[in-house]
Amino acid sequence: MRKPLARRTVVITGGSAGVGRAVAHSFARRGWRVALLARGRRRLDSVAAEVRALGGEAMVLPTDVADAAAVRRAADQVTAAWGGIDFWINNAMVTVFGRAEDATPEEYKRVTEVTYLGQVHGTLTALRHMSERGRGTIICIGSALAYRSIPLQAAYCGAKSATRGFVDSLRCELLHDNSPVKLTMVHLPAVNTPQFSWARCKMDRQPRPVAPVFAPEAIAEEIYHGALSAPRELWIGMPTVKTIIGGMAMPGLTDRMAASQAYDGQLDSGAVPLSRKDNLFEPVDLDEGVNEGRFSAESSGSVGSISATGARMIVAGAGMAVLAASRLLPRLKGGGR
Repeated sequence: MRKPLARRTVVITGGSAGVGRAVAHSFARRGWRVALLARGRRRLDSVAAEVRALGGEAMVLPTDVADAAAVRRAADQVTAAWGGIDFWINNAMVTVFGRAEDATPEEYKRVTEVTYLGQVHGTLTALRHMSERGRGTIICIGSALAYRSIPLQAAYCGAKSATRGFVDSLRCELLHDNSPVKLTMVHLPAVNTPQFSWARCKMDRQPRPVAPVFAPEAIAEEIYHGALSAPRELWIGMPTVKTIIGGMAMPGLTDRMAASQAYDGQLDSGAVPLSRKDNLFEPVDLDEGVNEGRFSAESSGSVGSISATGARMIVAGAGMAVLAASRLLPRLKGGGR
């Protein structure tokens, strides 16, 4: 009689809400063991119950990813219980919506500790475990904003850019060492998650994602398949592709576009409630049964993705076609041979 295949293990930081929660669902539907790291126990328990209901196994590990020792302890617990880690997804983040000059040094520090250093701690911890086993894949969740910063999110954009620099440097070292561990970065568009209801806001109006907006479940499916294929980078959604390529090709123009469109584009019509709590330093427990944000009516449940290499080849091919056409056109007009 054939033995059943052993379940594979994925660790997801920031796994209690938004994209992380949706990614947990995607892996659970395929029967994976899912270890969930986040600060809030209540939400973690809620997602763990959902994972089990979908057919996966769940482990709850209340962890602040800004604490490197806590991240290492969590990984050790996963390995002790399940024998190893196949995939590690660095997804935890916090942000501050507001003008750069209005954020305090403590707020910049906290965003950096979670959104950047949290990925560093998770990556290095996973790398230690995976190197010992001789296999594994690490996925760092980035953003189009890692390439093209926008106003009102200086701390977050800086942290995402720093993460990309760290990943690129580490990837070179892994290649030098012929490491069997795969390292990939996934860049996201605007996603309809609860972060816009609990991120720290220094503005008079409620924050919102810059349209177009995508459902976290659609994003999660692309992350799942990207984790399995592990390209160097995966860009999810056409807005991400256009933002990254546009920023590379015309940085000055995209500066002006961000100044004119992304400033008001991140501010909703409603005023910030006086009772509003934020999750910068402490977790916020909103409705555990709701994973989407306030923008479901406008969010798209369909999204595609492309590897960064593929996107650059398409752009290069289009550029060559334009160049060839520009050279041919004068000859056609003049009747040239």
